[in-house]
Amino acid sequence: MPDLEAFVFQTVFDDLPADVLAIMQRSVLDTIGVAAVGSQSEISKITTQYAKDFWAAGGNAPSASLMFDGSRVSPSGAAFAGAFMLDSIDAHDGHSPVKGHAGSAIFPALIGFCEAREYAGNPVSGQEFITAMAIGYEIGYRSGLTLHATQEDYHTSGAWTAVGVAAMGARLLGLTHDQMLQAIGIAEYHGPRSQMMRCIDFPTMLRDGVGWGAPSGVTAAYLAREGFTGAPALTCEGEEAAPFWDGLGERWLTLEHTHYKLYPCCRWAHSSIDGAQKLMQDNGLVHTDVARVEIRTFHYATRLAGYEPKTLDEFSYSIAFPVAAMIVRGQVGVPELAEETLQDPEILRISQATRLIDDPHLTEISVGKRWALVTIVMKDGMRFTSPPRTPRGDTDLPLSDAEIAEKFHLFADPVLGVTRANELQDLSGSFDSLSAAEFSRLLDLCLTKP
Repeated sequence: MPDLEAFVFQTVFDDLPADVLAIMQRSVLDTIGVAAVGSQSEISKITTQYAKDFWAAGGNAPSASLMFDGSRVSPSGAAFAGAFMLDSIDAHDGHSPVKGHAGSAIFPALIGFCEAREYAGNPVSGQEFITAMAIGYEIGYRSGLTLHATQEDYHTSGAWTAVGVAAMGARLLGLTHDQMLQAIGIAEYHGPRSQMMRCIDFPTMLRDGVGWGAPSGVTAAYLAREGFTGAPALTCEGEEAAPFWDGLGERWLTLEHTHYKLYPCCRWAHSSIDGAQKLMQDNGLVHTDVARVEIRTFHYATRLAGYEPKTLDEFSYSIAFPVAAMIVRGQVGVPELAEETLQDPEILRISQATRLIDDPHLTEISVGKRWALVTIVMKDGMRFTSPPRTPRGDTDLPLSDAEIAEKFHLFADPVLGVTRANELQDLSGSFDSLSAAEFSRLLDLCLTKP
């Protein structure tokens, strides 16, 4: 077994490589922007109200505030609503080899733990927050890689983020070594083993499972503190897990593979969207002259629904429609999430004229990558084909800090206002020097109602 105890309990802020700290600070800003837009979604409205009604904290029990709402509920309830809020807009950070997303569970759970401690008179510093976040990401990623390698089904991110949340909670709650092992064992056992391809084939509000993964991890940490026991976490302790935990604390998978999204839809569509955008721009094409589109890509991506999405959920898990939106509007952003976009006749025309082709070679090489090749066929018969490509935002095609900031303001400004968004941007980029008061202010800005 890896020295998980040392990594969870003994890692300090100064142990974080500068590049890992930079990623965590980027992820804070990016995640807050996604949450701001997500707070306006139907999913978020339902789950936030549910948390208020059924996950309230009673008496002197630990409590935390709901993101962008301020109502106090249990830490598990805050993690539940916050994770669904983030997952409702498919634009948060991710990790291609693990085929999922850590931040959409780790961030709202971490906010809940920190709020509960602050409310109890034991506040968390900015440096402790960002260190715990890095620990949660890394353990989540490694648990997820183990799970995918040892289980036949492709499970949602909720299945393995629960383990990262529990480990992070063990640190923040000051659990013992044995309690930490119990916590990750409880979280792994109770974490949602939801099958991702079911949501791909039938897109609904279920999403990526983090809405239950985050509270499962939070609950596991609190249960372990009270003496509740769990089975050994096979994704961390099993014999088959060992190779995925080599170099823990020295080699950071978070650094190697964390990616960021430019578009609010499934990552599997992004290489196709990028390819279509480049073809339109480089060749001066006009969407009214486009007859049809052919997209060669990997097998999983061809199962994305969405020629005529009727809901935001169907839009999020589609390729044809967002590619058509890029061809027609030159962007896939917040305006494209509006309900009326789903009825745009020109986007629908091109989406319906799009063909997804299952390419065996692109499937073979889409292990840690997401490959696609786009051909746009014009009404006069001319064909324009992009070379095979992977999405921008991966570590080999990184987004600049300016692009991350631009995306944040595109998402956050209309909901939070420019002044509040600017303050969040300033605070999110300085965890190495945040005072206790400044960190408390950052929490307030993430929690109070716009």
